[in-house]
Amino acid sequence: MTRQALVPPIAEVPPEVEQLRVEVRTFLAGELSGGRFTPRCDAWLAGWDEEFSRALARRGWIGMTLPPEYGGHGRSTLERFAVTEELLAAGAPVAAHWIADRQMGPSLLRFGTDQQKQRFLPAIARGECFFGIGMSEPDAGSDLASVRMRASGGDGGWILDGTKVWTSGAHHAHALVVLARTEAVDPDNRHGGLSQFIVMTDSPGLTINPIRLLTGEHHFNEVVFDGVVVPDELVLGTIGNGWQQVTSELAFERSGPERILSTYPLLAHVVACVRLSGDGSHHPQMGALLARLWTLRQMSLAIASSLGGGVAADVPAALVKDLGTRFESEVIELARLVLDVEPDPTSTDPGARLLAQAELHAPGFTIRGGTNEILRGVVARAVGLR
Repeated sequence: MTRQALVPPIAEVPPEVEQLRVEVRTFLAGELSGGRFTPRCDAWLAGWDEEFSRALARRGWIGMTLPPEYGGHGRSTLERFAVTEELLAAGAPVAAHWIADRQMGPSLLRFGTDQQKQRFLPAIARGECFFGIGMSEPDAGSDLASVRMRASGGDGGWILDGTKVWTSGAHHAHALVVLARTEAVDPDNRHGGLSQFIVMTDSPGLTINPIRLLTGEHHFNEVVFDGVVVPDELVLGTIGNGWQQVTSELAFERSGPERILSTYPLLAHVVACVRLSGDGSHHPQMGALLARLWTLRQMSLAIASSLGGGVAADVPAALVKDLGTRFESEVIELARLVLDVEPDPTSTDPGARLLAQAELHAPGFTIRGGTNEILRGVVARAVGLR
């Protein structure tokens, strides 16, 4: 793979995108001054606020790139990037609609039947339909080729048996997109025989068990499927094509600004504290982090532009996710050095609270969307190192 293919060209941002950015900032400033949310780290996972999502939907900021005939707004990927970037930078509570808007909307648009599009896409754009993703399994982790969940074909439907873990927001979601094995494992083609299904969370035989953080927060789940029946009309895409569908979907999951901005509210607080203190001892470290942030942002922006043009970006997305994960962890290290506070998730001090949130969520940074080891393998194979 050539260097240009590994990292897409930097996107040129049109003036209307920057105008939209100002509009979003104005809205968020009003929400903050009105006390309607408190900035937090990892808000796209932990900030579940369905009314806030519906408020964004009323402004046309959910389902932005979906066609108008499916309830969307027909806007560009760069316009959507600007909106999501501003929401993340503000630490706004966007978790409710995040997965549905980020990847299930594009996936349904590409692989779904017209019936599925009409059923789900307008509801996603209204901020009224929330999705979870059933990929990871016990003892499989990021190695999706090791998926063991079985889907057995029946009369007019499929029967799912197995367990998924780390399913974000499943206890709130209306539906899950689940990867299951529809054929026996072929040792010569481990990626074959996989298929995707849309499973409604109120289906008989489906049990959702919480996986709590150290704080007791409930964002992740174990989802057990015991003879869950999925009708044929809820098969997503083509039976046996699950691997290709999932990898295209993961480009949306791995490359977005959330991979570099989960800890941005903490970084912004650190920068403000350093400026107020006048202490220049941490300027070199802070400057290096900010330079890396700008580079990662340009890469993420370029991938968003490529995805908008229909160009496959699974390898660049894996690269951004790996680099972004390490960057976010280093933001926490800098905050520990600069802030003279003890991390406390219940503190009224924003530094103590943001630092605690970032530290408690940091172990998940390297897991969600694929572990760093898996992602580096993706990149290594692309450049011919493996």
